[in-house]
Amino acid sequence: MPLIRLDRFISERGEFTRSRIKELAAKGQIRVNGTVVKKSDTKIDPDNDAVEVLGNRISAERFRYVLLNKPAGYVSSTEEHDGPTVMELIPPEMRTKNMFPAGRLDKDSLGALLLTDDGELAHRMLSPKKHIPKIYIVKLAEPFQSKYVDLFADGITLTDGYQCLPAKVCSVETSERLAFVELSEGKYHQVKRMFAAVENHVEVLMRVSVGGLVLPEKLGFGESMELLHKDVENLFKPRDFEAFCRDFSGVFSAILINI
Repeated sequence: MPLIRLDRFISERGEFTRSRIKELAAKGQIRVNGTVVKKSDTKIDPDNDAVEVLGNRISAERFRYVLLNKPAGYVSSTEEHDGPTVMELIPPEMRTKNMFPAGRLDKDSLGALLLTDDGELAHRMLSPKKHIPKIYIVKLAEPFQSKYVDLFADGITLTDGYQCLPAKVCSVETSERLAFVELSEGKYHQVKRMFAAVENHVEVLMRVSVGGLVLPEKLGFGESMELLHKDVENLFKPRDFEAFCRDFSGVFSAILINI
């Protein structure tokens, strides 16, 4: 790859403006391969040079991908319209000025949310033609009924008349009030409205998988982790639903039982 200016490299991968980068360089707060660089227009090799700002290594990746385990009470937005946003949960060293949530989770919902500044990937994710399946675990007000399996597979009709696409649902052996749901669309409050249509009520909803990207067990609520592009491509490699329920039932049911 051709050499590029140091300030361009940093500004494309973080929230620093060019003027702020120039100021930090002049103060000796920027290092390239361990050596202080005081001129922000210095040319560097973006693939091979190690750049640090204020002691933090700047990722060489052109785009940033962050997986957040969203807690309740945060809005999936970049702007505060109805309370604090998920952006406040992302550490400064992981954020970029163009980062946004790729998709959404309701304010009171929990779990996997991808944030990125890669608009092309977000478009691929959200395109109706892709139908990336998402898996949720829910805590219900009433016990799970076996008839839900066929009703969801046939496509639930919501109270407003909308006909949902076929979905998958299965019970969790450790609790009669827990269930996994897989959707390939994302209408407003859809999971909650689907269970309401079969005369049940969702008390807690947590998204545990987006495509083939599974929420890590050790990632606590409010915590986030950076992903590499090769990891993000797992989004487009969905997991088998029945196998997922079998493999992750114990992990995610233990989390929801305690909420």
